Amino acid sequence: MEKILITGSNGLLGQKLVYKLLKEKTHEIVASARGENRLKVKEGYKYISLDVTSQEEVDYVISSEKPDMIIHTAAMTNVDTCEVEMEAADLLNVRAVEFIVESCKKNNVFLVHLSTDFIFDGKDGPYKENAVANPLSFYGMTKLKAEEIILKSKVKAAILRTVLVFGIVDDMSRSNIVLWAKGAFEKGSPLNVVDDQYRTPTLAEDLADGCVLAANEKIKGVFNISGKDFMSIYELVERVGKFWNLDTSNMSRVSSETLNQAAKRPAITGFDLTKSMGILGYNPHSFEEGLEIVKKQIE
Repeated sequence: MEKILITGSNGLLGQKLVYKLLKEKTHEIVASARGENRLKVKEGYKYISLDVTSQEEVDYVISSEKPDMIIHTAAMTNVDTCEVEMEAADLLNVRAVEFIVESCKKNNVFLVHLSTDFIFDGKDGPYKENAVANPLSFYGMTKLKAEEIILKSKVKAAILRTVLVFGIVDDMSRSNIVLWAKGAFEKGSPLNVVDDQYRTPTLAEDLADGCVLAANEKIKGVFNISGKDFMSIYELVERVGKFWNLDTSNMSRVSSETLNQAAKRPAITGFDLTKSMGILGYNPHSFEEGLEIVKKQIE
């Protein structure tokens, strides 16, 4: 059995990966995150506390565990926080990647690294893998730098870019757009939703599938791993309301400029999935199928 190390295992994607691999029983699993293990299920895998911003800890864990592959999900992903706390964002999204890449090279480990649609300026999405990056935010800049570090290093790696991930986990300290929209409709709160940003929202389970496909195949390169349905944020929120048969009359369309957010967002991203479907055999759910999966997990 090959050994797989997951960083950021307390996060949305990290949890989905641990549970997917536990169910499949195909790998020896080492889960790692900063602090204690927040997953409800604690059996069937090893958990290690790991701060990826410490080069010593990264080196120690990778050289002692000797995984065959690492899926690196740990990152600072709050776009506005990254804009304000640039030093922390650089440490977690760039420096930590340098530490992991060096250790992967020394220990001959295949790396699966998560990246984002926010490396693009949103002028001509949906994007293919070979599109020219031009980030608008500091978050996007850190994620692009991390990609460049990996590509220059010649480490054996797959870079998976994703878009607007949604799903439900054991310890929801942070929400995501689907849960936020559902909650707002249930409360009847007035909702101002942007209608000038377009995405291909991604079910966390689909992203986990893409990660495991890339790890198993050990195919080097950049792959788009997202949902296949392209929609505006306004349409996304409306579809969430309709799916749960909630009253959506409290929604108002607004433009991105009115939101006064710290970081700029790209207008039109979303991904062309031709390459990942063809090479990795990636096959995501439709948006409504994804909502059905989330609904079952809530129940």
